[in-house]
Amino acid sequence: METELNKVAISPLTSAPLGRRQGDRALKTFGPINPSTFLIITLLLLLTLAGAIIVSVSLGATHIPLRAILSALLHRQPLTETQHTILFAIRLPRILASSIVGAALAVSGLMFQGLFRNPMADPYIIGASGGAALGACIGIVFLSQFTVYGFSATALLAFIGAVLTMMVVYALARSRGRTGGVTLLLAGFAVGTMLTNSTYLFELFDPNSSSGIRIVAAWLHGTIGVPEWKQLTATTCLFALAMVAAFPLMRRLNTLALGDDYAHQLGIRIEATRIAIILVGSLLTAIAVSLGGLISFAGLIIPHVARLIFGPNNVRLLAITAIGGALFLVIADTLARTVLAPSELPVGILMVFLGGPFFIYLLRKGKREYAL
Repeated sequence: METELNKVAISPLTSAPLGRRQGDRALKTFGPINPSTFLIITLLLLLTLAGAIIVSVSLGATHIPLRAILSALLHRQPLTETQHTILFAIRLPRILASSIVGAALAVSGLMFQGLFRNPMADPYIIGASGGAALGACIGIVFLSQFTVYGFSATALLAFIGAVLTMMVVYALARSRGRTGGVTLLLAGFAVGTMLTNSTYLFELFDPNSSSGIRIVAAWLHGTIGVPEWKQLTATTCLFALAMVAAFPLMRRLNTLALGDDYAHQLGIRIEATRIAIILVGSLLTAIAVSLGGLISFAGLIIPHVARLIFGPNNVRLLAITAIGGALFLVIADTLARTVLAPSELPVGILMVFLGGPFFIYLLRKGKREYAL
């Protein structure tokens, strides 16, 4: 199994694996990486993420010296009351939220790319985030006080919207038992665009622009707010649950990459596996949207880069992609709130300028496969 899997690479803009020769060339260039090296790289990424979080909490309109933060962590000298409030009530919750958003988007992008065998399938491009945003907007405007077992209507409707959208896109892209890569992108773009733009209709229900509408407008630009610790705890638990559910699905994605016929011979329930991947990926998308709104390209860039470096084994890519996504968005959100300080740039706008050229690069790289 492992030998065959290591010869599978995902081809841009197609729904089929690359040939043996192309797969061998990719692995010769980028891997495979032995387990000890992989573990060291993972630990280094975790340390880098921890360092980025510590540096990020010191930056902002009100500067908190990094030395003061380290002294407080080592119990040498406590922070002032103002520094303590800024750190634990404003910056740290936001930075932790950005790390969860980045990890959730990256892992959902990894799952959708593996499911559709297309490196351009991320939650934003295939419409899942648009459905989540529409559901969240309904929750914000009409059901802001409604909760179910402690979960707000915003989070629940975001999940429902993402699942329904993915089901529609999957049904539109599937024909004669196969999922076409170009059809997937076109269906996702059409459905996602309609759902995203439909959120603007909520302004008609409140022409005076109440706080709910302002929140909706901020979400559409991709702004990570300052969540309460209770909300952050709930979303962290949901993210952990989604990661636990994703782990066995990664093994099945490895098998599906070898072809449906091969997976069927091994006893894999193909349709049930695909539905499970859609559900888990939609949950991750809903978590990201509930904390940061529409942030594009994070789920596109990180899984693709991780696959190039570490190979096509999705089991390995799960942890690396989550850590890389968290690190990437922590850095991006730090730049968004400091580069124009005291003004703040929505991180979703910044991601467009980062991800747009990368998307064009993928198009250029796969232009031969895309030619009709």
